[in-house]
Amino acid sequence: MPDASALVAQTDPFALVRELEGKHLIDGKLVGPATGKTFDVLNPANLQVIGQAAEGEAEDVDRAVQAAARVQKAWAATPARERGKLIAACGRLLEQHKEELAKLVALETGKALRTESRVEAGVLADAFVFYGGLASELKGESVPFNPDMLTVTTREPIGVVGAIIPWNVPMMLMAFKIAPALVAGNAVVVKSAEEAPYAVLRICQIMNQVLPKGLFNLLSGFGPECGQPLVAHPKVGKVTFTGSVEAGKAVYRTAAEKLIPVTLELGGKSPMIVMADADLDKAVAGAIAGMRFTRQGQSCTAASRIYVHRSIRHSFVDALKTKVDALVMGDPLDEKTDIGTIVSQQQFERVKSYIAQGEAEGGTAHRCSALPADAALSQGYYVQPVIFTELKENSRLVGEEIFGPVACVLDFDGYEEVLQRANASEYGLAATVWTRDLHTALDATKRLEAGFVQVNQNLVVMPNLSYGGVKHSGLGKEASLEAMLEHFTHKKTIIFNMQ
Repeated sequence: MPDASALVAQTDPFALVRELEGKHLIDGKLVGPATGKTFDVLNPANLQVIGQAAEGEAEDVDRAVQAAARVQKAWAATPARERGKLIAACGRLLEQHKEELAKLVALETGKALRTESRVEAGVLADAFVFYGGLASELKGESVPFNPDMLTVTTREPIGVVGAIIPWNVPMMLMAFKIAPALVAGNAVVVKSAEEAPYAVLRICQIMNQVLPKGLFNLLSGFGPECGQPLVAHPKVGKVTFTGSVEAGKAVYRTAAEKLIPVTLELGGKSPMIVMADADLDKAVAGAIAGMRFTRQGQSCTAASRIYVHRSIRHSFVDALKTKVDALVMGDPLDEKTDIGTIVSQQQFERVKSYIAQGEAEGGTAHRCSALPADAALSQGYYVQPVIFTELKENSRLVGEEIFGPVACVLDFDGYEEVLQRANASEYGLAATVWTRDLHTALDATKRLEAGFVQVNQNLVVMPNLSYGGVKHSGLGKEASLEAMLEHFTHKKTIIFNMQ
């Protein structure tokens, strides 16, 4: 195994940016873009430029894919358990670098260090250890086809996997894509989100101390110039993508021209149903966790449609507002901060426009928490969490994914009515139901149209929990053994004639 002590943990995120800026990681080395072009990366807390990122284009994509293709067959020929040991070693090494990665992702995304970024860095490391231990599960079956024939199936890697990741939880979502792909015997090329290129590049640099050179490559750049050529490259045999519905459809169209498999995680508008008999304190805490207020609501699974039985609606809203008011907005790198910033100007303006529209429609906007008092943060992309009441079901705020700290609380009277309303969405990623009644809980979990349903809790995605939606929320599953077997291998049937 290569020396895994060469990189020293660096807890100054600005020093890390200076080391990484303007670079891709291709064939085990930090290299500049073929065109020499870079783009600015901002700290969303104060709008200061923290560095430049390499602006990748088709030539960079080709270099990375060719490097991956060169090493992939030898990696596939490595015994599965040996591959697993190396991936688990990556996880343990990433655990040693957890603090620096947390600070780096907080700096570039605006997510609070204490409440969000450290949590993500921990899940990142755990995901690699988890998948490293699943290498022995890459096994086939014997098939009782004919007594005179030995019929078996085997699992084989696809080849080169292209992964396109988002900015909201870039480290964790990258891990859920590349860890199973690598353990299964594939090589990977990742295209990072332009808003958050540094933490994932540092992860790639750390892992390249352990992995064969060229196995894991990382590019930064924009969708049309970098992401699209990656999907279209003739040597990429599988694409896994997390992002918007429209971008996902574009990826799907390009992949369809090549007839290659895709995994798509495209967001949601997750319902949270609070029945009259629910434990109010637990439901309120679940709404805060489920809405991901400490992530500024920038989550695919955000519980942004909260249906509360009419008899407890006012009590629920009052308690929710009190709890969210107590959350502290501030500098993402400050240990006292609960809530950081929106990631970019584009997203900031989008969220603000939804809030303005909700008020114009007659909704009541309960603004919570307080904007930072520090003058140095006055230009940052801070948005107070908003709890909307009095909105109609046909409001855009109720139907569309805002991806910001905006929750819509709507009341209901009957169980059948609320199930129908909860399912009347183009999305189907996640849902929760809050009740003390076992029959209601069991019935709701069967009938809610979502891929990730919970009762009386609102956990985030974790390793070993199969994660993925239905309808416009995407295709395929992540974070589980199923994801590795079904999405990063293909099954081969082999028959021996014994006569």
